[in-house]
Amino acid sequence: MSATAGQAGPEQAAEPAAERTMATRLGLSAGQVVQELGYDDDCDHDLRTAIATLTGNELVDEDHDEAVDTVLLWWREDDGDLVDALVDSLTSLTSGGVIWLLTPKIGRDGHVEPEDIGEAAPTAGLSATSTISTGKDWSGTRLVAPKLHR
Repeated sequence: MSATAGQAGPEQAAEPAAERTMATRLGLSAGQVVQELGYDDDCDHDLRTAIATLTGNELVDEDHDEAVDTVLLWWREDDGDLVDALVDSLTSLTSGGVIWLLTPKIGRDGHVEPEDIGEAAPTAGLSATSTISTGKDWSGTRLVAPKLHR
């Protein structure tokens, strides 16, 4: 007899809950559209799956031509000019949207120094609001456009 979802053991139920927690820490919710830039084989596939599961949408790439709620920018030290990449990330982002700059953690190949992020973000018109661990190898820095006071 096969087990149904209601009969799943704790080890089976824990994985989806852990995935949802990872994606919800990014402030994502069902129905949102997330654009992914800088994808490569070293990206955190569990995080990508968690995001698709939580939002109910596959991640879209740089060819997506409609507005997105969040941009995931995978960035490594040798990927080029971070300011240019951040400016490009704003192209499809909705007003009030968020960019998550995902960089390898300290000690991992491609680690980006926090000072580099701190210099690039304001040059691109963004503010860093928080940094979190998004997996065993990656950290995420939340970047937003400052609110204009009129």
